[in-house]
Amino acid sequence: MADPAPPDQAVDNPTYMGDIRFFFEQMDIDHMKSRNIDLGTYDGVKKHAGAIYVQTAPPHPNMPPEKDRQWSAARSLTFKNWILAGYPVGTAVAQTGPAMAAAAAATRVRKNVTKLSQPEVDKLTAAFTGIMQKGTSDPQSYYALASIHGLPQSYCLHHVDPFNPWHRVYLKLFEDALRSVPGCADVTLPYWDITTPIPALLKTTPFDSYVVPVPLQNGYPNNYKTQRYAQSQIDTLLARYDVIGHLDAALTQSLWGAYGINGFQDESIAAHDGGHSAIGPTMGDQNVSSYDPIFWFYHCNLDRHWWSWQTNVGATTLAGFTSTLQGNTDWLSGPINVLAPFTATPDQTIAYGDVSYDQLMGGPMAVAFENKVGSLEATRAFRIRRTSKASVMVKDINRLNIPGSFSVVLQADGQPIATRAFFQPNTPRNCATCVKVGIVSVNFKVDLDKIVDKKLSVAIEVPGLADPVKTFPLSEAGNPTINVRLLLEDA
Repeated sequence: MADPAPPDQAVDNPTYMGDIRFFFEQMDIDHMKSRNIDLGTYDGVKKHAGAIYVQTAPPHPNMPPEKDRQWSAARSLTFKNWILAGYPVGTAVAQTGPAMAAAAAATRVRKNVTKLSQPEVDKLTAAFTGIMQKGTSDPQSYYALASIHGLPQSYCLHHVDPFNPWHRVYLKLFEDALRSVPGCADVTLPYWDITTPIPALLKTTPFDSYVVPVPLQNGYPNNYKTQRYAQSQIDTLLARYDVIGHLDAALTQSLWGAYGINGFQDESIAAHDGGHSAIGPTMGDQNVSSYDPIFWFYHCNLDRHWWSWQTNVGATTLAGFTSTLQGNTDWLSGPINVLAPFTATPDQTIAYGDVSYDQLMGGPMAVAFENKVGSLEATRAFRIRRTSKASVMVKDINRLNIPGSFSVVLQADGQPIATRAFFQPNTPRNCATCVKVGIVSVNFKVDLDKIVDKKLSVAIEVPGLADPVKTFPLSEAGNPTINVRLLLEDA
């Protein structure tokens, strides 16, 4: 990681995300890891802050051992100021430089599907047609690839830390298959910018629909054909689930966070789930969503979204990414964390090959990062902004009892004020990941004036229910509870 602050200038009010995390290079992290000292995360640096200060303080530091990398008096003072201030996490500072240079050097540059030239459209069409015509037993056929995410294989890593890494590997596997078609060796998978209507190209053959060539069983008709909603209905549902708002909010997060709690993950997965539910009955059904050709363009945009956040927050290297994590980092590497059925592990996807995008979302000059949470350690000073939102968390939903994707609706005086979609298989008890994370929470961040002095209630709606009202009894969803908190930040 590059140091954003001048090396010879002390910072009076440093924070971990704005300053301290850049003090440790990957070689430092790797070296101290063997001694059970974690220099890659906030928790690790805070835990060993006193020893770090002593070992690095001039004029006779013990660490780092290389003289040209030893800390200046200004850096040492900055670190001391951070300790005395109570170890504030703070917010990220938008990054430029190395990540931008890496993107410029990428050989696979994925473009907006609306910006393709006619020769690029012709080649993309040939590539999709080519893999759709391959036999179902061919591992590079459209069917075989889609069946990894959907039936019959149904691999699922949703609502967990490896969600983004898994889909990044999946997209590249699909892109490699497109490149296997003769004459298409340099094809890249374009993205659909979901802030715009479905492009005309994606309404034409072979991008408009797909007929599954083998029986899917599980109640699906033979020769199942993918379906989408009309654009007007898509627009209504995107607004209902606030998909664009979640995408924008994710780009402002300083921390990776966790689904249902905070950070990039909570906002980005909320956008992902809402987008799936908004596009159509196929995309809203995890069992078959990957058979709709729009799935690939949609997920390519979500990967662009993640790469945009990585670039802006300084997380395009493993060290930079790890610095945005709090708590458990064990999910990143090792044989038990392989992204099945692929061979990669999450840490290998942080800087993934030579893939980049023609345009990022929310450029550095447009990002004002935040780090707002429902609770802080008592040792840290905090503030409550007059404009702060409230966190209304619907806790401990037993998703395993709910038949398919669902929506959680927050109501005030009987009127919906916020809705979040949750994307899952029709039979979640048959999904290994779902069973591991069977109890989930949904976190709404709402303006105070929408809930103060109002009668609040919650409803769960399941589109697949036969009941016209589509409501699912809360008692059958584990009797979830409500937790309302003001959002805090470092003072």
